[in-house]
Amino acid sequence: MIEEKLDALSQMMDEYQAMPFPRGFRGLDIEDQDMVMLDADTAGYASRVLKGPLAQPSREGLIGLVGVFERVLPAIGDEYAAKFYTHARDVAMLAADIEAMRDK
Repeated sequence: MIEEKLDALSQMMDEYQAMPFPRGFRGLDIEDQDMVMLDADTAGYASRVLKGPLAQPSREGLIGLVGVFERVLPAIGDEYAAKFYTHARDVAMLAADIEAMRDK
């Protein structure tokens, strides 16, 4: 089961990384969140999950990242950017789900 989720995460990451970064979002903060860093953190955590289990501080960071998306997504008014960051949130949520499975 975890292997299937890792495969799905890998595919989602490929799709996510193929998406162009939203125009006008470089240097933009939404809900006190730098949107470039949100993108970078998502890619970083997901890439590390694909390589193996995260250390506890990183797991906590990933869980916090998922919470950031819940705060930021409703405040995004641009249609493409909302799609981009929704996909990023889905990547982060799947990565967090995989990490939770590793605890069992």
